[in-house]
Amino acid sequence: MNQFLAIVIDGIIYSSWLFIIAVGLTLIYGVMKILNVAHGSLYALGAYAATAFGGYWLAQGYPPIGSYGMLVLAAVFVGLVAGPLIERGLLRLMYGKDEVVLVLVTYAVFLILEDMTKLAFGVDPLSIPEPYGLLGSFEIGELMYPTYSLVLVLVSVFVAVALALFLGRTRHGKVLQAVIHDREIASAVGINVSRVYLVTFTAGVMLAALGGALTAPTISVQPGIAAEVIVLAFAVVVIGGLGSLGGAALGAVIVGMVRAWAVHKWPEVELFSVYAVMALVLIMRPKGLFAAPEARKI
Repeated sequence: MNQFLAIVIDGIIYSSWLFIIAVGLTLIYGVMKILNVAHGSLYALGAYAATAFGGYWLAQGYPPIGSYGMLVLAAVFVGLVAGPLIERGLLRLMYGKDEVVLVLVTYAVFLILEDMTKLAFGVDPLSIPEPYGLLGSFEIGELMYPTYSLVLVLVSVFVAVALALFLGRTRHGKVLQAVIHDREIASAVGINVSRVYLVTFTAGVMLAALGGALTAPTISVQPGIAAEVIVLAFAVVVIGGLGSLGGAALGAVIVGMVRAWAVHKWPEVELFSVYAVMALVLIMRPKGLFAAPEARKI
């Protein structure tokens, strides 16, 4: 019974972490039809920025509780700087080209950002463990978990609810959905599609950086973390359906639970289990579980 409970709790925590990362990727694809390979590097940039901002805050002797604000500030900073810079400076010049070209462009951005982070932060591992241990731990039955894991779950729920309310209940959300369904008609009725793209890409970058910033206290931040994350994020959005918010949530839950089961029951196949589930889903539903219907233009 304890092992079953551990699988469920570990799966929920891991799913929450995956959703925060993957939702930005699926948001960008849903609106802009760009499969952003650079998403992993933006996650890593958020993690590095979090160690820099948080480390500076703690080094100045400020209250440790403020380090949580520094994590969020780091994600916002990366989003507001890197998002417009990449979208206005590079992607805007590529709109209208084949989707494969856009994938290659974002892959080039991935490689550039990987080298830039090495130049800026070095190749030695960095860490900021204070936010992780500051909140203590809690018990569920005979199991003990860090309270910081609960923060990840709450943040993922907040992000999901906020995005759902924004898309379904606000005027700007309706505008965004209009661009998603038909960007040409949206432009014809007066919607500034270029501005929608800029805001969407910036929000997606910010979510990727938030995932990295919240992960930074739990790991050693070092070169290579981007590649691992982008593979998992792709698995989540492919299982759920590219461009689907609900699909990203379901895909994160599926991947999280399968990985937790593999870690506890069959650790030798932990990594393989994720790809096995992805392959099984794609065999039955080639466009994912919640793929949005595509309009055909005649």
